[in-house]
Amino acid sequence: MDRNSERTLIVCGHGMVAQRFLEELMASAKRPFERIVVFNGESYAAYNRIQLPALLSGEAQEPSLILQPENWFTAHGIEVHYGERVTAIDRHKQTIITSAGRSETYDTLVLATGSRPASLGIPGEQLQGVRYFRDINDARHLIDQRRRRRRAMVVGGGFLGLEAADGLQRLGLSVTVLHRSGHLLNRQVDRTGGQLLAAQLASRGLDIMTSSAPIRILGDHDVHAVQLADQTLLSTDLVVIATGIVPNKELAQDAGLSCGRGIQVNNRMQTSDPAIYALGECCEVEGETFGLVEPGYRQARVLAGVLAATERAPAFESAVLATRLKISGMPVFSCGQHAPDDTTESLVWQDLGTDTYGHLMIRDERLVGAVLLGDTRQGPWYQELIKKQTEVTAFRAQLAFGKPFCEAAA
Repeated sequence: MDRNSERTLIVCGHGMVAQRFLEELMASAKRPFERIVVFNGESYAAYNRIQLPALLSGEAQEPSLILQPENWFTAHGIEVHYGERVTAIDRHKQTIITSAGRSETYDTLVLATGSRPASLGIPGEQLQGVRYFRDINDARHLIDQRRRRRRAMVVGGGFLGLEAADGLQRLGLSVTVLHRSGHLLNRQVDRTGGQLLAAQLASRGLDIMTSSAPIRILGDHDVHAVQLADQTLLSTDLVVIATGIVPNKELAQDAGLSCGRGIQVNNRMQTSDPAIYALGECCEVEGETFGLVEPGYRQARVLAGVLAATERAPAFESAVLATRLKISGMPVFSCGQHAPDDTTESLVWQDLGTDTYGHLMIRDERLVGAVLLGDTRQGPWYQELIKKQTEVTAFRAQLAFGKPFCEAAA
């Protein structure tokens, strides 16, 4: 077949969601493209970013993070260009230009450009010893820094910041966590849960400072201290910033595609240009962007079905998402509403002996939120109740004890 006549799919970016999309597409019965080309802006194969904290702490090694070996791409006829990113899109000619000056023509273009760490926007972020924690290079750098640095300041008390703090502590550094909110994991758990988690982490040697945010990072060439809003100076020789992400929409925006906070797509992952699609952390669906991998995987399945023209290809819908993580050995589960309001009733329990805590939020006899620390085994069942909006009247008194007790009472 003439190369110029081949139907060509080009994928910009090669993170976890892009790789899942390729796997879903290869698993479909129909193969709509004769040629698939992937431009991976990073110099290494797609890897499991979720395992970066384990890599940092020494519990995982780099080879175990790789999602697929090279022979998988060869076997499926997929061309992957490492360390080469797409820098421009000509929608009229349906071509892209890469950082290496390469020009390629596409029939279908998929943007999976991901996101980047949010900047603090304060003086001193450019100093040596200031680092984000987002990719494998960041993890490598932080592991290397343990030979020269002894004190670390992690800015951000979300799950990524806490996992980074735990990993740095395991490397032997003295670690302080600064968090702007009044309690840790303020987007996932209620105030009591955040305070209990802080107490647990403090008992393991982490220094936790909530309601605290830096206004300046001090140093000549290397970082020496962090200045807080109340003028307190905290000495440190390493600062790790983990305060959120920003969707990488610039490539799409420069090409004239509709963008909001991210690249705007419909529920079939299609942008304002019918030949271009987007998925993962770079995209925005009905005003919502996504920082978790699970919705990205669902987007990958949807897009593979759309492009393979499978019967009844599903549309993407926002779902009731759950956060499941383990921080310094403590399991945390959160789903739905994470803090009570004037319209909810609460079921709360705490066991100091086993370091467990639970908070269920109910509105109109239906579960709308669940926060669990320590013992999270009933989390998936609570998630199902929230998702289905099941009426809990018949077993409300047993709800805190979990599914077996509720089934017996119903």
